[in-house]
Amino acid sequence: MTMPSAASAPRSDTGYTAKHLSVLEGLEAVRKRPGMYIGSTDSKGLTHLAYEIVDNAVDEALAGHCERIEMTLHDDGSVEVSDDGRGIPVDVEPRSGLTGVELVLTKLHAGGKFGGGGYKTSGGLHGVGASVVNALSVRLDAVVRRGGRVHTMSFSRGVPGTFADAPQGVAGPHAPFTPRDGLSVAGKAPKGATGTSVRWWPDLPLFSKGSAVDVGHLHDRLRQTAFLVPGLTLALRDRRSGELVEEVFRFDGGTADFVEHLALDGAVCDPVHILGSGSYKETVPVLDEQGHMVTTVVERECEVDIALRWGTGYDTRVQAFCNVVATPHGGTHQNGFERALLKALNETMKAARVLRAGDDPVIKDDVLEGLTAVVTVKVPEPQYLGQTKDELGTPGVSKIVADVVAKGLKTEFLENKKRKAQARTVLDKVAAAARTRQAAKASKDAARRKTALETSTLPAKLVDCRSTDVGRTELWLVEGDSALGTGKLARNSEFQAMLPLRGKILNVQKAGVSEMLSNAECAAIIQVVGAGTGRTFDLEQMRYGKVILMMDADVDGAHIRCLLITLFARYMRPVLESGRLYAAVPPLHRIEVAGGKEPVYTYSEKQMKDELKKIANRGAKVKGQIQRYKGLGEMDPDQLAETTMHPATRTLRRINPGDVEAAERALELLMGNDVAPRRDFIVSSASRVNRELLDT
Repeated sequence: MTMPSAASAPRSDTGYTAKHLSVLEGLEAVRKRPGMYIGSTDSKGLTHLAYEIVDNAVDEALAGHCERIEMTLHDDGSVEVSDDGRGIPVDVEPRSGLTGVELVLTKLHAGGKFGGGGYKTSGGLHGVGASVVNALSVRLDAVVRRGGRVHTMSFSRGVPGTFADAPQGVAGPHAPFTPRDGLSVAGKAPKGATGTSVRWWPDLPLFSKGSAVDVGHLHDRLRQTAFLVPGLTLALRDRRSGELVEEVFRFDGGTADFVEHLALDGAVCDPVHILGSGSYKETVPVLDEQGHMVTTVVERECEVDIALRWGTGYDTRVQAFCNVVATPHGGTHQNGFERALLKALNETMKAARVLRAGDDPVIKDDVLEGLTAVVTVKVPEPQYLGQTKDELGTPGVSKIVADVVAKGLKTEFLENKKRKAQARTVLDKVAAAARTRQAAKASKDAARRKTALETSTLPAKLVDCRSTDVGRTELWLVEGDSALGTGKLARNSEFQAMLPLRGKILNVQKAGVSEMLSNAECAAIIQVVGAGTGRTFDLEQMRYGKVILMMDADVDGAHIRCLLITLFARYMRPVLESGRLYAAVPPLHRIEVAGGKEPVYTYSEKQMKDELKKIANRGAKVKGQIQRYKGLGEMDPDQLAETTMHPATRTLRRINPGDVEAAERALELLMGNDVAPRRDFIVSSASRVNRELLDT
């Protein structure tokens, strides 16, 4: 019997008809797929709602009509943003028949940022920001001060209406709601007062469980905006604890001050501030007088504001913005900046004879080493790749930024006599980065694992393992020869290698690259890890799958561990980012129970006290003295293997980079060159120390 093939078998069209098709109208699409509009439905997306409303207020400031923006976190979970701008229009838009307030808050892609003359440039260009916030809120109240009156309007999940609030104030999202169209007039506005206040209660069931507004990110966003809009005051008021906690941001220095704030290392040169503009042509659909879309070539003006400076470190920090909105994935403006920076530095280095005729040109990594830069552009109707505006896609911006940067750097580095010495220092730094990169490339093979038949160039004090399977191998960095002696007997020599350290390594947060490389302990660690440093670090070349820090359980051990983490964070960051750096957790106490077969190990004072209570409750007694380990060398090899090194019984703590910027600020505070902030931190935090836990 011949069976019909899949291609020839008849297909049934039953079960899938037009009734299965859905048409989502208005704000239904936002509530159905919120992640499409705010990026995610976790804390990040919830915080993004606040950004959308703030961006609208900032657009008023960019247009010259707003001087102060306040954000308030209320104790009932609502968020409020208030500004002193012109206020959302309250008159009726003729085509829709809706007031400006209702149009902006209920219709996607509606607003004053589509070429109607309301804004020259804006961050909230898609016209979905306020309406998305409304759609994802169980309640939203809008108050507009305009034309001498106070106009109010409320919404429940995007539907206009009124809430039956208590006479003494707002009752919240659970007050009885009555659907109703139109604005209400609450009374007269104070003389000359204008602006908009939007307060909303997020619809939490639409978000992941446990989602909350990230106050730290709000702080960073408002501070960043204050730098980018000089003269604008932004305040964050937190009432959630029942008391008002307020922080105000205002910076008149603009991007030059922003660069100084972002930079974490010592300065090689003063900030270079570059301003300029240019025009480009763009083909866009434009509404004609009859309301038809007509493809038209328009001329756009792009304003460029860039500040940059080089520091003594090697990390690069370039933050790009379009119309005050951060574009963390870069885009055409950042591409133009980096392309022009590389070209200008190569030309300048040749003109200054830092590069000779036969030398290879420097590459982008050399130029970016130690660079901190803020790249901002103001563009009418920019093209973003996605609603969350992470990347700018307007093609014409790239060439304008490149031209402005090329001209500005030439002026600063070749024609500005006051900057001559600093310019030379920057050029020498870039040239040194190029030489380091070339030397690292030439010697990379020498740092790879050697077989038994090859000549090893690894440190003599390294106690290596036999396995060459990087997926299994572990490098243990231990404190001193005494710990090495016990560790050599406790380890599994098949896959566990050990490198002893002589005391405390160099504090690389204070030292420069050359000092770090000349330090014997740092150089040995880098050589044994075998993957290079800084920008040349190649994770694929690591000789071990894990790097484990095993220090004594005392103050000195904690300090050494902190110094080692700092070394990896600054010069071998991919080890942290890939989750391959760990801290061993050796026990603090050994308790022998009378009649018990195995001793009990505890890892904290609290755990020890709890264990003693358990022993007493079951009628047992402690045999002899409780042993308190002061160092790893005090443990027998069997004890060290069982408690700290054997994969089946040990505990390891993975060192995570977490929030990189916050971590770098903490490292700079605790281990950097500036002593005064560290002293202030120690003095102000002294009361928080539990003196009973000090190991003295």
